[in-house]
Amino acid sequence: MSGGDLLGVQPSELKFPFELRKQSSCSMQLTNKTDQFVAFKVKTTNPKKYCVRPNTGVVLPGTTCDVTVTMQAQREAPPDMQCKDKFLLQAVIVEQGVTTKDITAEMFNKESGKVVEEIKLRVVYIPANPPSPVPEESEEGSPPRSINLENGSQSSSVFDAAAQSFEEQQKEKPSEALAVISKLTQEKNRAIQQNQRLMQELELLKRESGRHGGGFSVMFVVLVAILGIIIGYIIKKT
Repeated sequence: MSGGDLLGVQPSELKFPFELRKQSSCSMQLTNKTDQFVAFKVKTTNPKKYCVRPNTGVVLPGTTCDVTVTMQAQREAPPDMQCKDKFLLQAVIVEQGVTTKDITAEMFNKESGKVVEEIKLRVVYIPANPPSPVPEESEEGSPPRSINLENGSQSSSVFDAAAQSFEEQQKEKPSEALAVISKLTQEKNRAIQQNQRLMQELELLKRESGRHGGGFSVMFVVLVAILGIIIGYIIKKT
């Protein structure tokens, strides 16, 4: 924790995540190191750019106070992301019972003989979206492993390979479907032929049973059952 004899300040720098056209905020915590009431005031070299809440206040003995600093949205980034803005935190011991409403500009006037503690804070910009780390070289002197080569030749080959694989898969699908259809057609034709033979055998059995004047034989019942199974199989396949 940095700061002076009256107030401790954490952190020692105001770090703002920087992103164009977006507001950014950071916080600092003030800690009263004394057993007396301490009033503070926050100033900046660029007041139109920053909003400080609260910019004045009183920190009781042994307590802390959180201060939020908001940077307005910026239209352009500074060169090399270096910021020249500065903040000044002034602190002075006041009488017990003083509140924020009682704070005046004269309290921080050094000419009146008062001891005014001043703590300077610099502003640091942090990229909101830091660049990804550069891949390490596999061997000394060899280029880093990456799918991107000069002129994008390797990247192009990767896309070409993916496209070729996709086309081959599309070609394989119709051939597989034709094979399945052909197999089902053959099974259907065999089942139809078996059905026709069974129908002929049933006609013969009917004629024989009619000659003998009797009912249906056991063989006739079995054939009818087999015929029902085959017909059901044909319906299921089609």
